[in-house]
Amino acid sequence: MSFRVQPSPVARPNRCQLFGPGSRPAIFEKMAASAADVINLDLEDSVAPDDKTEARKNVIAAIGDIDWGRKHLSVRINGLDTPYWVRDVVDLLENASDRLDQIMIPKVGCAADVYAVDAVVSAVEASKGRGKRIGLEVIIETAAGIAHVEEIAASSPRLQAMSLGAADFAASMGMQTTGIGGTQENYYMHHAGQKYWADPWHWAQAAIVAACRTHGVLPVDGPFGDFSDDAGFRAQALRSATLGMVGKWAIHPKQVALANEIFTPSEAAVAEAREILAAMDEAKRTGQGAAVYKGRLVDLASIRQAEVIVRQAEMILA
Repeated sequence: MSFRVQPSPVARPNRCQLFGPGSRPAIFEKMAASAADVINLDLEDSVAPDDKTEARKNVIAAIGDIDWGRKHLSVRINGLDTPYWVRDVVDLLENASDRLDQIMIPKVGCAADVYAVDAVVSAVEASKGRGKRIGLEVIIETAAGIAHVEEIAASSPRLQAMSLGAADFAASMGMQTTGIGGTQENYYMHHAGQKYWADPWHWAQAAIVAACRTHGVLPVDGPFGDFSDDAGFRAQALRSATLGMVGKWAIHPKQVALANEIFTPSEAAVAEAREILAAMDEAKRTGQGAAVYKGRLVDLASIRQAEVIVRQAEMILA
């Protein structure tokens, strides 16, 4: 292992991030009552330009007026290429209650984008004497974002999470698809008369996970557009979890339960992880560096894998 120890990300559940437009305050109470770990009130893509100002007012009021329970509360601001984002940040931090936990920055292309938002947040926090330090999360949804993903992951001590935004990412990359996540009809291999569909997002997800784990940031999978396709959502979420992502977006309430199920370690997985740790404890007690568990060799690397599963389960139950 490197001399530089890999930092741990913030210890909080992030299995599902439920999104809702700031222009639809009627749904905020339902979002608060959902089982999502993170709520993202949106000022960006889901809000029409003529509704931006009213949506911002709705969100600011809701942050203080609604009981969000233990949920991590985040607001997605508008992109840095728009005339809205500075007013989003300033108005949120000057007028919203301390219940706000985080600001999400869309379409981040380089570390300087995060620096710009961080600078404004820091200035307003200081001027208003806000006692709670706001966290940041970013979305990688451009070619520039994935090209600079590691510098973005290292860009700010406020940064807590990073997501992949498949739709805008596909557009920026010039991908010939209109699907949001999941396998794509024309992205396949052909062998012995059979088609085999690969995952066109895999390489970007792996890059995000590596950058996030290097710098102590939570890697999160983004949206799955077809909310009528539970099997497709489940398949993508399982792939993301296997790669090391901690959760996934929900753009429809029915996706919350699916995300929570997949990103919560099963009882069987937790039990096996505890048994592996017990087997290694016994091996150490007898002076051995490895043990045999159910016919397979387990060693120090196995301990680290098992500890990830146990910590995740304990954090969710806390």
